[in-house]
Amino acid sequence: MADVARELEAIVRRERRVLIGGLLRHSGSLDLAEEALQDAIVAALATWPTDGLPANPAAWLATAARNRVRDAQRHHAVVAQAAPRLAEVDLETRNLQTVADDQLRLIFTCCHPELARDQQVALTLKVIAGFSIEELARAYVVPEATMAQRIVRAKRTIDERALAYAMPTNLADRLVPVLEVVYLIFNEGHTASHGDLVRLDLQAEALRLVRLLGELAPREPEVFGLLALVALSAARAATRTDATGALLRLADQDRAQWHVPLVEEGLVALSRARSLGGTGAYALQAEIAAYHAIAPSFAETDWGRIVACYDELLELTHSPVVALNRAIAIAMVAGAERALAELVQLAEPLARYHLFYATRADLLARLGRDPTADWERALALATNDAERALIQRQLEVSSRRA
Repeated sequence: MADVARELEAIVRRERRVLIGGLLRHSGSLDLAEEALQDAIVAALATWPTDGLPANPAAWLATAARNRVRDAQRHHAVVAQAAPRLAEVDLETRNLQTVADDQLRLIFTCCHPELARDQQVALTLKVIAGFSIEELARAYVVPEATMAQRIVRAKRTIDERALAYAMPTNLADRLVPVLEVVYLIFNEGHTASHGDLVRLDLQAEALRLVRLLGELAPREPEVFGLLALVALSAARAATRTDATGALLRLADQDRAQWHVPLVEEGLVALSRARSLGGTGAYALQAEIAAYHAIAPSFAETDWGRIVACYDELLELTHSPVVALNRAIAIAMVAGAERALAELVQLAEPLARYHLFYATRADLLARLGRDPTADWERALALATNDAERALIQRQLEVSSRRA
């Protein structure tokens, strides 16, 4: 049973985007699509352990979910409610023929301007990418209850206003939230909320989507800024853990093993973003990633330029997470004491963020002060196995020295 459950989880994780996309078009309802897939998963858990894995598990789930959609439509008259929206989708078919990627179309449709910005992104990640409420709350550094309310409000708005699931005529109208969705998909792939440190499937998905966006919006600098950031970060994926799965810090990674074609793609995309006048958040983050990528070693990294990029990025975003990363870079330029001073104002906005405490603990240790309390707090908040293991090792070192 446990083996079947693990296999089913992997299948759903891999195929969820395709399954939800088909069910969404079939039903015209986000809630019904999600409920039907969940019912199919429950049915699989009930039958697969005794009947064995079907030859095509994804097709089995799709069929079971569609059957449940039909049942719901018969019993609750969902067809009549959804028909106007489905008709609008059919009218858009000719415009959609140039967009071969169904998932990208669904991302654009979930990012409807009738929804608030935070609702657009949260809903898309929940429905299309399969993020849990916990993962979304972690990505936005907000309580789970707050994130759950965003999802509920977004779905209610879609139902009450009968919003059509259709591709916009002008892609630029929804490009900002779409880029944010792709960015957060990559972030979850870069450092997963649970389990292994890296989810290569999500990294590959983000890379595929942003490449397609480059084809659809070839004059948008932030598209290429994001492409550069994703490619340059993905190039390091195989070196971020050792053979046992233990997390390796940037200073300990084997740069000779970084994926050269992805580094080259990232640098080319960054050059394209610059030529288009790119000065946005993704282009600035890509600049930082590029300084790491081109440095011969950790010690030879141009930390001064990285701090300058973080200065611009912080002025643009006012993000406490950006301020935290900037403080880490400042430590490399001006020392741990100066960096600690930068963290004082971040204690409240990042009170639930494990990397805040891990960073402060590391800086305290460099100064010969006791970091035990911060390592303990970081461990209590961290959910990724590899990060927890690294924090635990640091905590043990700290305890032995105390």
